[in-house]
Amino acid sequence: MNELLWSICLMSLIILGMIFLLKRYNQPYLIAYIIAGIIMGPYVLGVFSSPDEIEAVGEIGILLLMFFLGMEINVPDNRSLLIKPIIAQSLKIILSMLCALLVGYTIGLSANSIVMMTILFMFNSTAVVSEFLKKHNTLQTALGIVVLNMLIFQDLLLAPVLTVLKTWNKDGFNLTGILLPIALCVSFFYVIKKVRKAREITLPRTFATIEYDHDLQVFLGLLLCLGFGLIAEESGLSAALGSFIAGVIVGRVEVFNWLEHSLMPFKIFFVTLFFVSIGLRLDIEFLFENYTVIFLGTLFVLVSNSVMSAIIFSFLKHNWKESWYGGALLSQTGEFGILALSVAYKTGIIEYGLYKQGLGITCLSLLFSTIWIAILNIILKKIPSQEYTVENKFLPK
Repeated sequence: MNELLWSICLMSLIILGMIFLLKRYNQPYLIAYIIAGIIMGPYVLGVFSSPDEIEAVGEIGILLLMFFLGMEINVPDNRSLLIKPIIAQSLKIILSMLCALLVGYTIGLSANSIVMMTILFMFNSTAVVSEFLKKHNTLQTALGIVVLNMLIFQDLLLAPVLTVLKTWNKDGFNLTGILLPIALCVSFFYVIKKVRKAREITLPRTFATIEYDHDLQVFLGLLLCLGFGLIAEESGLSAALGSFIAGVIVGRVEVFNWLEHSLMPFKIFFVTLFFVSIGLRLDIEFLFENYTVIFLGTLFVLVSNSVMSAIIFSFLKHNWKESWYGGALLSQTGEFGILALSVAYKTGIIEYGLYKQGLGITCLSLLFSTIWIAILNIILKKIPSQEYTVENKFLPK
């Protein structure tokens, strides 16, 4: 018990110190969680030596985060705002493939490495981007809705991608494992369509009593969030997507308005553990031994992802400032990229060295993306434009 208390107190102390610094510069607190994981990890202080166990618990935080997003987002009535994310993500996949092929051909990578690079480019961090949008009150803007729906579409793609990786060597191929997630994706869009038309979902008055019972609030909220996640996971989709669907539905039920306040402490704690686990995975010794490849790879990911996404938003008729801001938001490789790397390594698709390099690039891109967004945002605000100014209240102040 003493060791556990020391660990939690030290983690809280490090995070508090980082939060005071980040608060001054209006940056997301996720950076503090990752840095705390690096400091307390097996490669620095060694306080936490098992990242896998902490990550397994921390994944509950991602489910709660997606659940809250589903409750908060306004499903757009305009059909184009639902179609745009599909077009945008499809273009991003094509550009990611072309970029990975170009890099692979230039430096002589294997076909397996090129595929993994494409996958890493495809997935961005829902947690980082959504927290940044919420922190700067841009979640409900036109571009914010498109960006968030792109991230949800990425979550839909996770199940087929992981299925392909697991059956890469044609061992245990299961056609149902691919077709079922596709069918459920179609069902998901049907649910979104129905919810879009429903202004509010009413429940019997007996549910109104829950509003005054805090114990029932907590456990009913957890059951809805985790239960939908479990159903989605067992069906071949990501658990995060299931929790998001639950949030979208619950968000239209007036008597459940109290859920956000009841579950907020759980969300903060478990999201913290998840990003601490990402910091725990960063091998400092390996990082210094391969710093050239990892740091150049991180810079390349941030720049190329920003450029590709900016091109896509420009194609969707967003002005150039919005396009570059949206590109910066989608500059990082996401937490699902770490999952894809783990599956690829365990199935023998990539070797250990490439796995560690990919892990390092992913962790650093998550860590530096918020700084990259802030720098690009400062530059954009200083450039005058007749068609767009900060007073339009899109770029964060």
